Amino acid sequence: MFHVLWLCHEACKFYADGLTKRDKRNLLIAAVFHDFDHLGNSSPDQINIDRAIAGLQAHVAEEDVPHLATIEALIQATHYPYLVPSESLDLPARIIRDADVGQTLTAAWIQQVIFGLAAEWGKTPLDLLQMQSPFLSHLEFGTEWARSTFPREYIDGKINEANELLSLLQAVPD
Repeated sequence: MFHVLWLCHEACKFYADGLTKRDKRNLLIAAVFHDFDHLGNSSPDQINIDRAIAGLQAHVAEEDVPHLATIEALIQATHYPYLVPSESLDLPARIIRDADVGQTLTAAWIQQVIFGLAAEWGKTPLDLLQMQSPFLSHLEFGTEWARSTFPREYIDGKINEANELLSLLQAVPD
């Protein structure tokens, strides 16, 4: 759950001089709440976004209340399928979106993506593994941070990893 927070923290370090302290705080708060109270089923993502924003509103620190609209907009940026193209978003929104999808390329991907999304979408982990190559082949990031953190050869390596797992799991036992 906190993998997106960690990735956003990494992006804040990358953009140390390009983001204000307030930008960073808003981004990290949004990262904590973006999947808050997530239903974990195939409900439309707007329901999960609304639940995350309700959680934010219920738990927001007093000093962050004046920035609620900005934090809520960051959470809205993670709505999938995307309602707004990345190039129309400001840097913090592009970061949280890239961090959200970037967890597919980290060590957490088996748990977060393969098993997590399989349960959420009512599919098997094998179904999700089969979806990885087409999804990752078309993956594009909206920030320089994500492009440098997850270069094309890294993405290609994850595609190969998914295909190798598929090959092992689909092999007919002797």
